[in-house]
Amino acid sequence: MKYKILVVDDDQNIAELIRIYLEKEMYDVKIAYDGKKALEDFYQWTPDLVILDIMIPHMDGYEVCKQIRKAGNIPIIMLTARGEVIDKVLGLELGADDYIVKPFDPKELLARIKAVLRRVQNNDMVKEEKLVFPGLTIDKNDYTVTFKGNRLELPPKEMELLYFLASRPNQVFTREQLLEKVWDYDYIGDSRTVDVHIKRLREKLHDDMGRWEIKTVWGVGYKFEVKR
Repeated sequence: MKYKILVVDDDQNIAELIRIYLEKEMYDVKIAYDGKKALEDFYQWTPDLVILDIMIPHMDGYEVCKQIRKAGNIPIIMLTARGEVIDKVLGLELGADDYIVKPFDPKELLARIKAVLRRVQNNDMVKEEKLVFPGLTIDKNDYTVTFKGNRLELPPKEMELLYFLASRPNQVFTREQLLEKVWDYDYIGDSRTVDVHIKRLREKLHDDMGRWEIKTVWGVGYKFEVKR
């Protein structure tokens, strides 16, 4: 399968560099230099993955990310010079699947892209995968979570992290293991990604009866604890 990748960056040199590397890997690439054009290409071309800069004309990357997320679960990798923690947190909270700071190594970008696309392909091949707990149903087949009778809209990575932990109740995972298992790439030194997603899940899921919880195991990592 020849995947289609939309590159959104107003720096022509960077965009063309990414195109060269991706086309060598046999990806089909389209470039948009501003946010408005990015959304037009997204709706008309229906890419399999979007590489998205934040500081772009007409509509910034955050808003483009929000609009794409409303349309579905197409993977988004944010690629930007804004490397502050708050910028990463905002991008992840808006639904980005990954976040790479410029200057970047094209080989690392390729590895991240392959990991995301491999995960999407595996999800498409998955069979019945539904977890049921008191007040909580996690259905990986259609990426839905029902909590206390209400359907929640979770970004893909929050959904995958929740499913991974809940499918292995009471098992503790380090942040490094979660990056490898859920994000599908080796730990590269930034565990903040995991912490942000855990924080967001906790804000959305709180079992008043204490029958289960996403628990911090201090000095180790996290687990989905189910009361016995």
